[in-house]
Amino acid sequence: MKRNVILMAFLIVAVLAYGQAKKPKLMVVPSHVWCSDKGYVTMFDNQGTQEEIPDYKRALQNDRELMNVISKINILMADRGFPLQDLSQSLRTIRNTQAENSLIRTKTSGAALLESPLDQLRRTAKADIILEVDWQVNTSGPKRSVTYNLRGLDAYTNIQIAGAQGTGLPSFSAEVPVLIEEAVQNNMDNFTAQLQAHFDDLMENGRQVVVELQIPDNGSDLDFEKEYNDKELTEILDDWMAENTVNHRFSKSEATENWILYDQVRIPLYRPNGTAMDTDAFARQIRDFLKKPPFGITCKIVNRGLGKSLIIVGEK
Repeated sequence: MKRNVILMAFLIVAVLAYGQAKKPKLMVVPSHVWCSDKGYVTMFDNQGTQEEIPDYKRALQNDRELMNVISKINILMADRGFPLQDLSQSLRTIRNTQAENSLIRTKTSGAALLESPLDQLRRTAKADIILEVDWQVNTSGPKRSVTYNLRGLDAYTNIQIAGAQGTGLPSFSAEVPVLIEEAVQNNMDNFTAQLQAHFDDLMENGRQVVVELQIPDNGSDLDFEKEYNDKELTEILDDWMAENTVNHRFSKSEATENWILYDQVRIPLYRPNGTAMDTDAFARQIRDFLKKPPFGITCKIVNRGLGKSLIIVGEK
């Protein structure tokens, strides 16, 4: 009897722990292909290169069907316990901060905060995974069906980590959101399992980001070969990375006396106080480290996108 009570207690604890497991935060957006077909795109100047990006604001303002489809997928994900970030609310938040950010420059070199509208959206939403949905309606007599493609993208690397696609059964229903629900219903459990598996990997092995460090051409004698306590600065930074990345995982893909590129840098999802860790927060830790003795080096952090930060070493 006592053994059964103990076993039952263990089972209850296991169930509660499973139910309280952290879930990734999601945000649903229409695919680039869907936006392009509908004409909801705009051009973005990315360091002199013109890029076509989705114009979500215009799509939401002009396409009621899109709003209904996003709401339907939100409901399907919420029913499975996945927290969601609202696209329209995130866009409103961005509009409130764009004017202020456009005026930010570094004090010495005048570098701007370089971040695409899509990166601004992902940073504001603080979503772990972006759900990109694309669909088209097929008509056969009085019946209609939906062919859909639903992709889960890592918000930092833009790598696809989950997918579901197919065509629903023909139906007399005239509502596209209902057709979407009928079409994706059978694949949702497998799809959410893929999302959770990726998030579990991030929890265990850290989020993958890129950190770039560069010495400005300002005539100072500082470079990454300068020695502190008989150790070059580049070696000191390597040691810091090894101590502060998850499972000591990072790659130093390029390095000169004036430039270092760390990629595949695995940073924790959360700080010790429980708040979310992002690339900028991780870069600020490096900045604070270099500010202390024996270095006393001033640094400036510049956004290079959601999953990448540039640290200008030696000036503000």
